[in-house]
Amino acid sequence: MKLGYNTNGLAFHRWPEAFELLADIGYESVAITLDHHCLDPYAGGLAQEVSRMASLLNRLRLSSVVETGARFLLNPRAKHEPTLMSANPDERALRIDFLKRAINIACDLNSEAVSFWSGVLREPLEASTAMTRLADGCQEVANYASAHRMKLAFEPEPGMFLERFSQFTELQGRVNSPEFGLTVDIGHVHCVEAESISSYLRKWGPRIFNIHIEDMCRGVHEHLRFGDGEIEFAPVMQTLEEIGYQGGVHVELSRHSHMAPEVAYESFAFLSRLTRRNPLR
Repeated sequence: MKLGYNTNGLAFHRWPEAFELLADIGYESVAITLDHHCLDPYAGGLAQEVSRMASLLNRLRLSSVVETGARFLLNPRAKHEPTLMSANPDERALRIDFLKRAINIACDLNSEAVSFWSGVLREPLEASTAMTRLADGCQEVANYASAHRMKLAFEPEPGMFLERFSQFTELQGRVNSPEFGLTVDIGHVHCVEAESISSYLRKWGPRIFNIHIEDMCRGVHEHLRFGDGEIEFAPVMQTLEEIGYQGGVHVELSRHSHMAPEVAYESFAFLSRLTRRNPLR
């Protein structure tokens, strides 16, 4: 596995300087949240920025995944909207177009996967009808990803329509694609699931394409610094080693950008002790 960090926790840094910081600390991967300040898919000069980022990733020997959870990129007035669960078909089409653009960017960066989630269901629909809406959107995106040989990593997210592994089991049965797998957020699992984190990692191991990691308390969806929550991380990291997970384990602390260097250093120190990696550079 490769320790990594999400750029949503470096929102006040220019991305080249953020990447340099992460590499200097010792991180080997970066989760790139597309946003207005970081590879905006709708901005002019995108191709040049993608090429510049690809060169920097290569020079710093950082692997990457592309993340699609920017808060206000598609709608400056409504957080995370529109989504695959939006009532308006045109709005769902906008989200699908965004995900396809993210796949294009990921291919150009030689990223390992594109991570995404369902969104919140904001109308009274039967669960089966809502799942059909989600599956239809995921299938269209999965078809595009398969044509581009890019993995899709779906993230169950507390408070969204699809927040549990049991729901993902149904969704996976409806989406026909070998490229369709999981982003597992360790904190989310502790927050909403009944069994141990390690049990889910073992069950889903071959379909896990991306990991998010942070501390959290059960029933409270708040991303916390390591040691500020309830999670015992030694068994988690040991299980990832046992199942042979080779992807990025990306720290996700999006509300800590105001102290990003300090938090990035301490997070690497904490996780590296559990993975028997070299200390800080």
